[in-house]
Amino acid sequence: MAVRRLGQILVDLGFISDEQLVLLLEEQEAQAEHQPLGKIAEDMNLITDDQLAQALAEQLHMQVISLDDVSIAPDLLRRITEPMAQLYKVIPVSYEEDHNQLTVATCEPQNLSTQDELRQFLGYDVKTVVATERDIQKTLDRYYSEDSESFEGLVRDLEGDNDLAKAAAALEGDGPIDITDAEALADSAPVRKLLNMVLLMAIKDHASDIHFEPFEEEFRIRIKADGVLFEMVPPPRHLAFAITTRIKVMANLDIAERRMPQDGRIELTVGGHPVDLRVSVLPTMFGESVVMRLLDRSVVSLNIEKVGMGDATLKEFRQVMHKPNGIVLVTGPTGSGKTTTLYSALSELNSVNEKLITTEDPVEYDIEGIIQIPIDADIGNTFAICLRAILRQDPDVILVGEIRDLETGEIAIQASLTGHLVFSTLHTNDAPSTITRLKDMGIPTFMISATVEAILAQRLVRRVCSQCRQEHEPSKDALFLLELKEEELAGRKFFKGAGCENCNGTGYKGRIGIFELMIMNDDIRSMIMQNTSTDELREEARKFGMTPLRDAGLQLAFDGLTTLDEVLRETVVD
Repeated sequence: MAVRRLGQILVDLGFISDEQLVLLLEEQEAQAEHQPLGKIAEDMNLITDDQLAQALAEQLHMQVISLDDVSIAPDLLRRITEPMAQLYKVIPVSYEEDHNQLTVATCEPQNLSTQDELRQFLGYDVKTVVATERDIQKTLDRYYSEDSESFEGLVRDLEGDNDLAKAAAALEGDGPIDITDAEALADSAPVRKLLNMVLLMAIKDHASDIHFEPFEEEFRIRIKADGVLFEMVPPPRHLAFAITTRIKVMANLDIAERRMPQDGRIELTVGGHPVDLRVSVLPTMFGESVVMRLLDRSVVSLNIEKVGMGDATLKEFRQVMHKPNGIVLVTGPTGSGKTTTLYSALSELNSVNEKLITTEDPVEYDIEGIIQIPIDADIGNTFAICLRAILRQDPDVILVGEIRDLETGEIAIQASLTGHLVFSTLHTNDAPSTITRLKDMGIPTFMISATVEAILAQRLVRRVCSQCRQEHEPSKDALFLLELKEEELAGRKFFKGAGCENCNGTGYKGRIGIFELMIMNDDIRSMIMQNTSTDELREEARKFGMTPLRDAGLQLAFDGLTTLDEVLRETVVD
């Protein structure tokens, strides 16, 4: 049956007139990001939140509920953890054990994926009823306060669960396991709840990795956010097998195989946006170590102006981006934001007039208008093979995820010589040392000199939290190690975060890039041909305006965006 449009329902119920509906539709069309019509009507004070809830329930054939009239028992409340309730804006209303059906109230019933996501996370059949946004928020504040279930509380409950401990103990050891028992343990409510809470907390904090590490006496969980690992309260040691098995089930890995490394992938939709989890399982002395890399595409802003480049560096990089051919390399360690920078550049170049093709391992961001090819070495689909095929697809701009070997490097050079602009990445400490790395691969010096147009080295430093930012005096050790003289510090103020709820007490929230851009010119090309040392290349690049990584970091510290400690941590003295 066709779903009636919400605007017509509002008119039919007498909440707005036909003229007001036309006005609402025009307002919705004028907005850059289309908001739901009901939300616009409420913001314009044409309807109340009670009327919106009634109209949504009418549209989706659901029941309207007043949460003021509902008393939620503690055992019902525990079926949805606080992070999940806050993220999805849902309240558990009732549970039918016979049908394993959980009824939840929501103010966004039109978001049909919520039911599927909750069903996937919780393992219940989920039924939805409608409540007002005011009602939902008031109930969240009332029931999910500081006294509600925390991660620490959940861990305490699991430590006292003897049945779970016995079931886990029966499956421990190196011998053969009963697959049915292992799956039942991994699918048990406490294990699901613990893993769900870890995942949701990591996603909420915009973490990049989650580490599950088994040791002889404990099972450690650490989350990496803003490039730094933070340890959570460790769950009971006997749950290590159950948690790793649950992850392997979600990633479609072989739960019976515990002696070989395995790699997998979990695709989730959390709060209406896709989250891609790359899973790596590694056997250790005391069980399997699991690392999950989180790729939350919704939190990444692919805008070259927002990655943190200074105005002069950004202007020069833009000029390089628009060259007709050549190679542009971005270098730095894993997790330094290389892919984000390159994708930001591709997003700006992405137009109807240009054909852009990428080959990556794996594809991290999905951009409409760009042909993206995932690498799969297991079936022989390597960077070199893909790159050869790409050249027959008539591209204008090519992104090669990484130049890992001589073969890939040679094909990238051939592509640049035949009129293509090629972007790629390498793992080197700074821009000038990239030349040495290419030579070490076996790429001829004259080829490097002829094709490389620019090398961008980058790092990520943590931003000072804006909500607890305060002035502070940097330590003498930091000033000494950074070789800062008193005359350079005259009149300058430095800031750091005191630690607050917004930044989880760290004093930092988010990260910003520091960049070192080496543009090739005739003098530098001539020095490369003469096999000049990296130090001499660096000095020459500085003469032509290259800002070293450390100087770029110091400028951010002088601007109050980061701290001297962060600059020290991420950069090295030349």
